[in-house]
Amino acid sequence: MSQIAPHRREAKTAVIKGNATKSNDTGSPEVQIAVLTHRINELTEHFKLHKKDNHSRRGLLKMVSQRRQLLDYVKSKDNARYQKIIEKHGIRR
Repeated sequence: MSQIAPHRREAKTAVIKGNATKSNDTGSPEVQIAVLTHRINELTEHFKLHKKDNHSRRGLLKMVSQRRQLLDYVKSKDNARYQKIIEKHGIRR
């Protein structure tokens, strides 16, 4: 059984389809960065209501760190691809 709620599963599927580099692409850095960015944005909205939720805040920091590592990897391989990802998702460096 999947632990993701149905509405979140649909959103995640849409994010994956919108960022896939080829069919059935779920593991490329572009897709991973897009999924992490989506989850980071959701948690940021969550913290506007729940300021004292420090347990989830730790998870947010881990996700931001993981996304940063993926972005650094893409930058080391192909700078143009990195710039495209940054612009598409509005990630500030």
